[in-house]
Amino acid sequence: MDYKIKQCLDNVRKPARYTGGEYNQVVKDKEQVDCRFALCFPELYEIAMSHLGSKILYGRLNAMEGVWCERMYAPAPDMEREMRRHGVPLYGLESKDYASEFDIFGFSLQYELNYTTVLNMLDLAGVPKFSRERTELTPLVIAGGPCVYNVEPVVDFFDIILVGEGEENLPALVELYRKAKKEGWDKETFLKESLSIEGVYVPAFYDVAYNEDGTVQAITAKNGAPQQVKKAIIRDLDKVYYPDSFIVPSTDIVFDRAMVELFRGCRRGCRFCQAGYTYRPIRAKNAATLVEQAKKLVESTGYDEVSLTSLSSSDYPQLDELCTQLVDYCEPRHVNLALPSLRADNFNLELMENVQKVRKSGLTFAPEAGTQRLRDVINKNLYEEDLLHSCAIAFGAGYNSVKLYFMMGLPTETDEDLCGIAQIVRDVIYTFRKTAKNKARGIKINVGVSTFVPKAQTPFQWVGQATREEVRRKQELLREQLKIKNVSFNLHHGDASYLEAVFARGDRRLSQVIYKAWEKGCNLDAWDEYFKFDAWMEAFQECSLDPDFYAYRSPGEEEVLPWDHVFSGVCKSYLWSEYQQALKGVATPDCAAGCRNCGALTLSCGRPCDV
Repeated sequence: MDYKIKQCLDNVRKPARYTGGEYNQVVKDKEQVDCRFALCFPELYEIAMSHLGSKILYGRLNAMEGVWCERMYAPAPDMEREMRRHGVPLYGLESKDYASEFDIFGFSLQYELNYTTVLNMLDLAGVPKFSRERTELTPLVIAGGPCVYNVEPVVDFFDIILVGEGEENLPALVELYRKAKKEGWDKETFLKESLSIEGVYVPAFYDVAYNEDGTVQAITAKNGAPQQVKKAIIRDLDKVYYPDSFIVPSTDIVFDRAMVELFRGCRRGCRFCQAGYTYRPIRAKNAATLVEQAKKLVESTGYDEVSLTSLSSSDYPQLDELCTQLVDYCEPRHVNLALPSLRADNFNLELMENVQKVRKSGLTFAPEAGTQRLRDVINKNLYEEDLLHSCAIAFGAGYNSVKLYFMMGLPTETDEDLCGIAQIVRDVIYTFRKTAKNKARGIKINVGVSTFVPKAQTPFQWVGQATREEVRRKQELLREQLKIKNVSFNLHHGDASYLEAVFARGDRRLSQVIYKAWEKGCNLDAWDEYFKFDAWMEAFQECSLDPDFYAYRSPGEEEVLPWDHVFSGVCKSYLWSEYQQALKGVATPDCAAGCRNCGALTLSCGRPCDV
């Protein structure tokens, strides 16, 4: 290890974040490598190491001969101070080589409040932050992840954006880069050639014109770029790459366990949920594939827990068969099965008891809204009776704790809807008193209430967010309503949600604001202790841009939206029709009741949705 790095580690908390050397990390002979890829996650180690998508891409890239993928994560402020003091740039965890040794920096954009952290990592790496300043082929800075469905606020920083699922188009892009490097292409030639790869978006190849009122007038493609970039999609999840092993961290992380992905997509159609729309169409893995993947991960990592992940795990069509096979394997080995993302309307106690034979966990449900009227508006397709019935079954079997997740500030929400949250909590407590197997233990209810953020590529992309003042008023109302014995609650930071809405619906003019905020010290904005709201507001003022314009405004049907040139698979006309249904308070049946003709199957998936 470089002696300067050692000097840094002597003076920081949690040095294991920065040492590498973990079990199952990949180390290659540099003499056999012609492309070095930095897999960059703009978050702290504990968050970054928990991300399944990064684990998949890490394994996929390292499976390529001649390519070495290493991890780079955001340092905490204490480590950053030491790095800058000792002149240590960002470095790869596997080799400890400095960023200057790498060819490609690939960022995973999971959350809008990570944007300044991207700039901070580029600065620590010694890489020019704006793509226009990087005139050579190397270094290449690219990005992927869920934020790409409106990536406009940060396009000035990236050479290429990969839209959609990256297991196939990222390796294709890396191979093209290797060819360009070997043959001495210039950057412009490489960028033009990259357009042949599915899901490649080159921001520099699009011009954006604005109206006098600040709305987008037109988005025009040039240099042979498509007028609309279609997301890349994996046609068959049973055949696509999945890692046989995960890196086992040397220190605590948020989700420290093996994970297998049941399916992609969601049949439910909740109108606020970006993932539910952008991951369509629904594609499920075969149970036999999942059993084999879980076994390999347990044997290669030694993990004592396997999580069955998806947007709605209880909707997996072969769930009973899968869990039976996995329990037969896991129970003798004292390996726990975790089944997150359960819905109250298809809760199966027998299944839960079966998968939790090794270790019993609490219950988690997400009613999202306090009244049926509002649940119809957001298309939750869940009734309070379903929730109470599931709780009654669980309480009767000995459960005594439950987590309930809601949102506030939803479209058309009234104070009656907000008070309905507290009423649901009281109804759950009453259900416990009637049905609990062991009343003496008492009940514990944890309520989480986040602030609604309108997202691109959803029916609510046309909805303005509740103002900060209104959010504060609603939160005070909820605090009074939730003063209930045995109930704890958490209300999400309203100012952070406001900024998230600005960037979730923003245009590329916001790049200057993000840069200015970073110059003012903004970094790791997703963490309350580092969030500097006043600095952000100063940045907007100095750039002469009004954040309210992006967060609060409700665009019209014909307005050109900043992200209209990126196609998630779901047609804009379908999203608008769902928005109109929401305003009428009319729910749309889920995909299991028949195809909604949203447009997702036009992506040449080759077969119907797995519902």
